Amino acid sequence: MSASSRYTAIKGVQDIMPPDIFLWQNAENIAKEVFSFYGYQELRAPIIESTDIFVRSIGETSDIVEKEMYTFADKADRSITLRPEGTAPVVRCYIENHLYSLPSPQKFYYSGPMFRYERPQKGRFRQFYQIGAEAFGVAEPKIDAEILAMLREYLNAIGLNELTCEINSIGCEDCRPSFRTALRDFFHDRQGALCPDCQRRFTLNPLRILDCKIEACIGLRKGSPHVTDFLCGPCKEHFEMLLSLLKLLDLPYVINPELVRGLDYYTRTTFEITTEHLGAQKAVAAGGRYDRLVSEFGGPPTAAIGFAIGMERLAALMKTITVHDVPVPKVVIAALGAAAEREGLLIAQRLRKHGIWAELGYDNKSLKSQMRRADKLGADYVLIMGDDEINSGILKWKRLSDKTQGEIPVSEAHTMFIRQHQAFLP
Repeated sequence: MSASSRYTAIKGVQDIMPPDIFLWQNAENIAKEVFSFYGYQELRAPIIESTDIFVRSIGETSDIVEKEMYTFADKADRSITLRPEGTAPVVRCYIENHLYSLPSPQKFYYSGPMFRYERPQKGRFRQFYQIGAEAFGVAEPKIDAEILAMLREYLNAIGLNELTCEINSIGCEDCRPSFRTALRDFFHDRQGALCPDCQRRFTLNPLRILDCKIEACIGLRKGSPHVTDFLCGPCKEHFEMLLSLLKLLDLPYVINPELVRGLDYYTRTTFEITTEHLGAQKAVAAGGRYDRLVSEFGGPPTAAIGFAIGMERLAALMKTITVHDVPVPKVVIAALGAAAEREGLLIAQRLRKHGIWAELGYDNKSLKSQMRRADKLGADYVLIMGDDEINSGILKWKRLSDKTQGEIPVSEAHTMFIRQHQAFLP
């Protein structure tokens, strides 16, 4: 058996390698920059948590809890789950560390892997990555508008402009029961035609029928009641104020009355940022309010809102919009002979200390193979040195883009590239 075929990645996971990793790093760096303008600080929660955290927050009847969580018993026979989403761990951290005692709002962002056992498909993996943000302590709709503005600013900053903000309000514990009753009445005669999951949802949580992606169920819910027709006074006022703030900020939106999201903890505002460039899985980012979750976890009553961005879909979109620069070495030092190799190592180290990517040729038997390596790496320059160059004190350089060549004293070789590098610094 060949070495390449002995081991393969587990189904539903992927290796993220150059050049794709540069897209991911760019997205993460821009998130850190944009989110900081809005006062969000990074929080790193564990990828494993007590299973109860997700059962309590996501809901026992959700597909995630029933079918998709990676759950196991550890050596102390505790039920442990690889996090399927990022909000519940942040809420747990917020309460456990008494962050509610600090001035509100408390704003955090995170990035990292999540885990769900679901059917792998384009843009969806069993280990997938998200960038998310959460804000605690503000009930007013201006934080809703602000977080949507931040999300739009971020997506625009990485070059994504052809996006749609779909928004809805799913009410609160006061007005949602009457909407559930209306949904059950509507689907009562259609119940037998629903998919098996939605037949179960009919009894346990009929709102989830509106989140089903199966074509038959999508067709059956045409003409179903709209949650916005059942909002209580405070929820209706909150939603109308949010819409007015979005208009003030010139943030376009589309009201989607079927947008309910798939997690139990959402209240009032829900939203998705969608695109037509990813096929059926069109959501790039999604989120909403969860004003009851902190208190349900044992903390004080705390309004909260957040969102998560799917990194795999984000990277796929970034590939379609522009050609992103892949980092390349500034110079490859092609050296032949012991003295030249020592000098090349010294020059490379001087350049690296100035933040310049310098590569050594490594093959000490052939200048030609070192030149080929420089070409494959896409290096800007090759610095060539052998016994003759070391003895004369004059090195040769070649710019690969236009084949320009020249000579430079050994003592000035590193300063040539340092000056070029500094000329392009902001």
